[in-house]
Amino acid sequence: MVYPSGPGADADGVLLRTRGVAAVAAVSTVAAGLGLRAAAEGEVAKYGGDALYTLLLFTLVVLVAPRVTAPRAAALALAVSWGVEFLQLSDLPAELSRRSTAARLVLGSTFNAPDLFWYAVGAAVGWSAGHLARRAVRPDRPGVRRRLREAEVSGRPPRPTEDGSRR
Repeated sequence: MVYPSGPGADADGVLLRTRGVAAVAAVSTVAAGLGLRAAAEGEVAKYGGDALYTLLLFTLVVLVAPRVTAPRAAALALAVSWGVEFLQLSDLPAELSRRSTAARLVLGSTFNAPDLFWYAVGAAVGWSAGHLARRAVRPDRPGVRRRLREAEVSGRPPRPTEDGSRR
């Protein structure tokens, strides 16, 4: 999702930086969810929480697989969110929710069709944030992404450009 942005930037450093940003984003998303629950009630809290749930899944996907593209991370987070929601059509989540607070937070208990839309909103926010983060760190010169990908695959630093730099 993020590529080296300057001379001497290596793939391992980029992966660590990407994971660090994803970890901070995950903690911030949980804090936002807790803050939303404390400050709001009703539909705002419920549907905002749905969007944040999928956004948290997005950040966890990037944390585990930092090379994933934003569209793929968003699609996976959305698929998991929708899967959990459709699972609520069975009795399993409700039964587990009665036994465990953690299960109630992760699985919910009852199916609610509007939740599907708000999960998509959370995935779209993740996709957009991932895209903006990538654009912020990557140079906008032609061929830069290709050279950086070649360097990641070969393990060698990028070839010098016409001006002699390795960006």
